[in-house]
Amino acid sequence: MNTLPAADALVRRDLSRLWHPCTQMHDHRTVPMVPIARGEGAWLIGTDGRRYLDGISSWWTNLFGHANPRIAAALADQARTLEHVIFAGFTHEPAVALAEELVRVTPPGLERVFYADNGSAAIEVALKMSFHYWLNQGHGEKTRFIALTGSYHGETLGALSVSDVALYRKTYAPLLLTPILAPSPDAYEAEPGESAAAAAHRRLGELRTLLEQHAHEVCAVIVEPLVQCAGGMRMYHPDYLAGLRSLCDDFAVHFIADEIAVGFGRTGTLFACEQARITPDFMCLSKGLTGGFLPLSAVLTTTQVYEAFYAEYSAGKAFLHSHSYTGNPLACRVALETLAIFRDEPVLERNRELAAHLAHRLDALRDHPHVADVRQTGMIAAVELVADKRGRTPFPASDRRGLRVYLHGLTQGALLRPLGDVIYFMPPYVITTHEIDRLVDTAIEGIERAVTG
Repeated sequence: MNTLPAADALVRRDLSRLWHPCTQMHDHRTVPMVPIARGEGAWLIGTDGRRYLDGISSWWTNLFGHANPRIAAALADQARTLEHVIFAGFTHEPAVALAEELVRVTPPGLERVFYADNGSAAIEVALKMSFHYWLNQGHGEKTRFIALTGSYHGETLGALSVSDVALYRKTYAPLLLTPILAPSPDAYEAEPGESAAAAAHRRLGELRTLLEQHAHEVCAVIVEPLVQCAGGMRMYHPDYLAGLRSLCDDFAVHFIADEIAVGFGRTGTLFACEQARITPDFMCLSKGLTGGFLPLSAVLTTTQVYEAFYAEYSAGKAFLHSHSYTGNPLACRVALETLAIFRDEPVLERNRELAAHLAHRLDALRDHPHVADVRQTGMIAAVELVADKRGRTPFPASDRRGLRVYLHGLTQGALLRPLGDVIYFMPPYVITTHEIDRLVDTAIEGIERAVTG
């Protein structure tokens, strides 16, 4: 695919030394490695000059375009001032200002901010903090977590322990905690004729039964609000979040909201929890927090949780978690600039217009004989490919039909990296309607090629 000597040379150097994430490296005998030289708005530009429309925001991180000049300027300014300092016993303006801004924009009641450096680490913090809260309260018997079927919360061991991805659990089972799995309120799995809201309420009844049996040993229920992203972009009704909040209150367990992928405007509101008008006990944030520039995550929690750790040193109640790059000034500064863009520009209003256009264009696939579902929540949309529409029979996984769509996209200058046979769209917010048209047209062409033969 690459024609210029510089591009070919970079690929050869890569394949001789690097090991890429979420990749069977053997695939690169036939699947092209794409060398990128720079980014520009919604586009990535290859070393060979080819352009790729970034339909997945580079793993859901990029909000306002690659090499965004406003964020880049903030980063450069901060780099000339303070690049890093230990965050134990020291502080700095970017970290304090970012914490203040996060408390301002997140649901009311979240008053304390704990920084980490990636999404999985944020989940680890929330799990440990919930367990440790109950331990400090004299409830050391609370050691388990409830997660949803089909959930995904990251790839460190604690995060994998509350995830329900079969491949991971099969491989790493001896190293993982065992969660209590509650049936997902996924609207795709609703009973025939059942609405998304009705499915959510039915699943809440099943969750109540689990809590009646296990609340005495459960620290928290953890969910991805509204969209289970890595589990196939499965989507559910906000009523489930409202009901979950009530159940957690009734049974004295925490509610952990993993908004790592769905936060910062992805679902149509700044945070997905807003659509249910609820406040979780812990909110985990990352990905779009820095506009896709630098790794950073944050866990927000309540004053009640914070005060359970606040005591004389001799009491032994301090929270035990640290990373070398906690509260990194560079990352905090670009996160502040990212939030400033939300404050200064009509981002959510424009996103609603873009989402409506994307929905209109994807309507053409609803009657496709190999499309079982077209679903959308805000700036996240997904198309589920199947062998048989009536029975929703999936293609054999070994067929790798989604990979065919990905490869076609590359030939047409589009980055559409599927989740199995789910083709999804999660573009940067700077994308235009014309670029959405191009992305959808490419996907439709790729689907047609993928499902035949």
